Order: sequence, then C-alpha cells, then structure tokens
Amino acid sequence: MGMQTDVKAAHLNASGILVVGRTRLRAIAGVASATAGTVNLWDSTTAPTAATYARSTTTITVTLNAHGFVAGQTVGLVFSAASGVSATNGNYVIQTAATNTFTVTDINSGTIAASTVCAVSGVGLWLTSYDTGATSTEVISTLIPGEGMLAQTGIYAQMTNQTGLTIYYG
Repeated sequence: MGMQTDVKAAHLNASGILVVGRTRLRAIAGVASATAGTVNLWDSTTAPTAATYARSTTTITVTLNAHGFVAGQTVGLVFSAASGVSATNGNYVIQTAATNTFTVTDINSGTIAASTVCAVSGVGLWLTSYDTGATSTEVISTLIPGEGMLAQTGIYAQMTNQTGLTIYYG
C-alpha cells in the first residue's frame, strides 16, 4: 500500500462541524488561548448536549432531563473535573435508564460530587479529547497512527479557550 495522497484539511476558530460524512481522522493541530481549555472531537454533525454527573466508585450517574436513552445503548461522554478529578472520557454502554438519569460504568474508581458538568452525545460517539494549558504559545500536534480514527457520520469539534483547530482527514 502506498502513501495516501488525498488527505484534506478543515479549520475552525470555534466549536462546529469540520466534516460531514464517513471519513478517517488522520491528524490534529491546534493553538491554545491564554486560558486553559479543551478540545473534544465527536463522530457527529451535531453538538453534544450539556448534562451533569456524579461518580460513586465506578458508577457514573448522568442527569439529563427527558434524554430518551435506553439500557444497552452506547453514548459518548466527556466529563469536566470537580476538585481536580473527573470521570474517564469515552464511549459507554448505558447500564440503567430512567426518565431523567442513566448510569454507566467507569473503568476508574472514585467519588465526584453531583452536578458536575458533562457533555453527552447519543447521536455520534466520542473520538478523542485533549486539554491545553494556560499559554498562548501552546501548539497541539497529534498524528493518528495506522489508518486513523474512523468517523461514520462526520466530525464535530467542541472547543473551549482555543485560538484555532485544524484537522487532517480522508
């Protein structure tokens, strides 16, 4: 197999859709702002929904009114930190579901207070995340090995405190 020559690029300065349709994420490049921030990439063409969560040992309880999810469904989750710790970002299978809450099992254990912010995507899955420090000169550059990360639907970037983000895909 030869080198791929049809790699494309997409750039954003704020959260939004980078690619529509099935593709492979090949690389990520970004520049942070003067405030600590995050970049979360989703296999989706819609923004994730804001919710809250708590963790007790390995059980994460997510609160999202009228979410419509069912046990056995897979959702993408990204967690904010509380007191310097957070649950593990990733794709989870819902264990139990009620009208306004659902539970998943984290691979790590700990206690996180209720009402800590998280992002939920039931439309598309989580691809990757990275955090940036509080410096305007920090440049993020990540090459995805092998064939890259497969996105079935598209790629949506959720960004806080970022100057810009470019992805390479194809």
